Parts: sequence; structure tokens; C-alpha cells
Amino acid sequence: MALHTDWLPSRAAAPILVWLAALVTSVGSASAQNSLPVQPELPSTRVQKAAFQSSTFAVAAANPLATQAGYEILRAGGSAVDAAIAVQMVLGVVEPQSSGIGGGGFLLHFDGKKTQAFDGREAAPSAARPDLFLDAKGTPMPFEQALVGGRAVGIPGLVRMLSMAHQQHGRLGWAKLFAPAIRIATEGFPISERMATLLAADKSLRLDPVASAYFYDRQGKPWPQGHVLTNPELAAVLTRIASDGSNALMLGELPQRMADVVRKHPTNPGTMAPLDMSNYRVYVREPLCFDYPVPAQQREYRICGMPPPSSGQLAIGQILGTLRALGDLPPALQDGQPTPEWLHAYTEAARLALADRQLYVGDPLSLVPPGGSWSRLLEPAYLAKRARLIKLQGPRMPQAAAGDPTDTIKPVAYAPMPPQIEHGTSHISVVDGYGNAVAMTSSIEAAWGAHIMVNRGLGLPGGFLLNNQLTDFSFIPNGPDGKPVANRVEPNKRPRSSMSPTLVFDKSTGKLVLSGGSPGGALIIHFTAKLLLGTLDWDLSPQEAIDLPNFCALDDVLLLESGGFPASTVSALTARGHKVHQIPLTSGTQAVQRNDAGWSGGADPRREGVVLGD
Repeated sequence: MALHTDWLPSRAAAPILVWLAALVTSVGSASAQNSLPVQPELPSTRVQKAAFQSSTFAVAAANPLATQAGYEILRAGGSAVDAAIAVQMVLGVVEPQSSGIGGGGFLLHFDGKKTQAFDGREAAPSAARPDLFLDAKGTPMPFEQALVGGRAVGIPGLVRMLSMAHQQHGRLGWAKLFAPAIRIATEGFPISERMATLLAADKSLRLDPVASAYFYDRQGKPWPQGHVLTNPELAAVLTRIASDGSNALMLGELPQRMADVVRKHPTNPGTMAPLDMSNYRVYVREPLCFDYPVPAQQREYRICGMPPPSSGQLAIGQILGTLRALGDLPPALQDGQPTPEWLHAYTEAARLALADRQLYVGDPLSLVPPGGSWSRLLEPAYLAKRARLIKLQGPRMPQAAAGDPTDTIKPVAYAPMPPQIEHGTSHISVVDGYGNAVAMTSSIEAAWGAHIMVNRGLGLPGGFLLNNQLTDFSFIPNGPDGKPVANRVEPNKRPRSSMSPTLVFDKSTGKLVLSGGSPGGALIIHFTAKLLLGTLDWDLSPQEAIDLPNFCALDDVLLLESGGFPASTVSALTARGHKVHQIPLTSGTQAVQRNDAGWSGGADPRREGVVLGD
């Protein structure tokens, strides 16, 4: 086993005040500063990761204990799905701020011949209505008010999704996959630097009595880094799920308990009912794929990801396709950093993609894609038309508007969704020794989710956190013209997501080339696009691509990672009209890529993840 120890945290977390100061350090105006997107999770110390190489199998995850669990399963003869389940269960114990059994996820699976897209995204309760996030005057609620409590809790689909994937692709017994998480929850684990940083910064978690008793000492102080934390209640719940299957979470006592804490929340109740849990359905969708030629390598790739309700693959495909349609681009990298000329092209392509995203993308069961197929938004002719709006040598577009891939004069049926906060997740990439691969991104949405911890009331401390995924819906159900927003709240509907688990193939041979993805809310799109550009276009290893400074384009602002770009880059972009802000961009990208020796892995230095393999 190749086990690296350079993930170990430094002596002290980055002070929160330093991060807040960085947040408002920018080139833009004061009003623009106030509208900056909130980072899904605060940054902690950056620790450089060594490049990783294995010959037969590999697993990359957001926490070393979780990666170790996946490694043990692979060594025992488990499949990629088996390892992903073990990893995810441990993440729910040691990284509860990001994902867990109270949330959902997307899983891409390749069995050597076929790719499947498992949709375990949370769904709105049957009693949810379009005005869920409007106050009595019809005004959208403040985001933080909507987030904390039962109102934003969606029906969690993660466990049922993993159960279905295991039924189809598991090699080891279901119960065996829970053993590492149950052991860690029972025996305890040291609180990591990242978890301690997020716990110290949060102001709402202590308002929940179960969470307060678990995450804080008797004086009300959050447990510090290194404190050994056990979770007997979660260990008992996982033991039930291990023995009885996913129905232990979806039927009976636990759904009733979840519904009670949601509906009886003292300040912000929601509408979840036990029947919503039993009615929840996992969808196995056709993956959304597009061809991606790289002329410099005389090679063509096939990039596959999740279709809607995820917007990630669509946006990434549009960005990459629009860049390719621009023709001869300026050099992308100079001295290990993206150049301002290339960043201008990327930003403009991203703004066009995000405009389409805001107008068209939502739950596919409640809307019709333009032209009857999501692939219409990825057609080369359409992206070439969009690319003609970009001036490579000129200034920034004043406004990036959605396009029409159908070339009709028929009015669009939907109103664009206003910009809105999205939060974070956790990503897992696995390749096994049997030719299978998994890319899975899971989430409870915001750090600490809805800030509600479920406990059965049997005297065991701890429990599991519920998601706040319904805040991914548009708070405003209709546009000014009365047209509905595609991503509005509706009963049983799944909110739009940016999660982008990705599998890449050599088109000529069909062989898997790469599995990757990242947490990061709406910025996942850019973190994953950077990984693909680095590994496929720029001939970097996964670790080298992940290490590159992050850049994220939104409609009105261009975000550059603090300390990653020289002043000359900022000045050149500002001169073209871009509103540049330098802030921490806390990606958590994990990836494994095929090479001549087997598999090369990369883990993001901005978080705690590692890669392990044979």
C-alpha cells in the first residue's frame, strides 16, 4: 500500500478574520464586493499533496480515514461501488459538515462496457409549493433564514441510490461495507483541522439541541481539532441499515423521526412526511456525453457526466465546446498560471453557458429541454454560433444572454432564474481491478446542512444531519413577465444541482481515461472544467492540474484564487471590463487517470483528501 502522510494538518487553522479580509479584497466596487458569492466551506490550511501512482486500483476521497476504508474494501476484492459505499459511510462520520445519509448524490458507474448515471438527488416533499421561500408579502426570504430549520429539507436519496448501485455492481456483502464506518463511529476519530475550522465559524448549529450536545462541550464551546469524537447513535443507525438494507432509513421509525424534527422545528418548520420517504425513487438515467477532440494530441475523448437535474455536465460541455469553437486561442499557461488572454476567453464562454443554465435547466420530469433533447445545447453548430459573440481581442461582453439552440422564433416557455447561493459537497473517485469505475459526488448542501441533527431518542449521543437541498430551487417561482422559472419549487421535484461527477474515455478504444469531480457549489463547474483542461488539453497529471490556481467565472464577476495570480493578470483582465475579485476558492477535487504504469491520482491541497491504491 502506498500511504502518504503529507495530508496531516499544520499546527493552526487559517484564522477566519484573514479569510474575511480576503473576501473583500478586490478590484471591483463596494457594491460588487457585497454581492460576492458565499463560499460553500471556509478555507483551512493548504497542504501540498505528492503525486500518486498505483498499478491496479485506486480510490480518492475527501478524508484520509474514508480513503483508507475504500482501500481496505478494494484489497478485500470489492468492486468500485463497494469501495464508494464504504468511503461514503465513513465520510458521514468524519466529515458530517459535507455529506451523509441525510443527503443525496449522483453516481456515475462504468462496468467496462456501459456507463450508468444513478440519480439519488433529494426531492421536494409532496406538500411543497412554489411559494415555499416567499414571505407573507411575496418577497424571497433571506438565504440564511431559509437554510436553517426544516423548511429546506429535501427527501434524502443517498442510501437508496447506493443500495441500487450495489444490487447491480457490488461484489462484497452490503453489511461488510458499513463495518469501517461503524467501527470509527464507535471507537472515535480525532476532529480534523477542517471540521474544527467550520465548527468554530458556525453560529446556527448550536441552536439544535441534539447537535449542540454532540458538537459542543458543556460550556458551549465547539470541540477543537484533535478532540476524539464518537457517534454511538450513528453507529446504531448504520448497524440497522447494514443489517436491514436501505429500507431501514426509508421506512418505519427513522422516517417518522426525521419528519418530526422537520415539521416541529420551532422557528422554521418544513413539510416532510414519512410517506415522502417511502415513496422516494432512484432514477438510473442515460449519462450525458459529448465528444472532445484534442488536435494537438491527435486524439478524441468522450466525456460523460450527469444529465439534469444536474447542470454541471451541460455547463462544462458548453464551456469546453465554445472554447474549441473559438479556434486558435492564446497560450493557456505561462509560468504555471493561466494567462489573462486565455482567462478572458474562458470567462466569456462560461458566462454564455451559465446564461443557458439559468433559463433551461431543472428537473427533467417537470420540463422539456430545448428542441426535445439536452444534447441540443451541446451541438457544435450551436456552440460555434455562441462563440461568435466573444471578442478574443476585445472587451468583455456587456451582458451574456441565453441562446436558442432550436433556431426558432417560438417564445421560450421559462423565465431565467435569478442568481442565487449554492453550497458544497464531497467527491469520490474509484477504479477497481475488474475494469469498473465510479465518480460520485454527494452532499447535504450547506456546511452542516439544515443544522438539524436526527436522533432516535434512545439515550445515545450523536446522530446524522439533514440536508437543506431545497434552497437549490429558485426562491422566486416566476419571472417579471409571469413565466415560470424552470427550477421553481414543486411537489416531488428535484432541485437543479451543479454536482459534476465525470468519467472520460478514449473515443477510439472505449477505455476509461479519467474519473474526477469536486465539491464547491456552483463553482464545481469551474473546478471540474479546470481538471479536464489540465489533464486533457495541457498534458498535466491529475495532481498538477488540481494544483493550478482556481478561476471561476460567474455572470457578473470573475473570481481568481487568492495568491494564485500576479497583479499583471488582474490588471489585464480589469482593462477588458472584467470585475475581478481575489478570494479563497476552496475546491476539493479528487481524480484518478490512466497512464502507462496504471493509475495516477490527485487530491486537492485545499482540503484533506488523499489517494490510495495497490
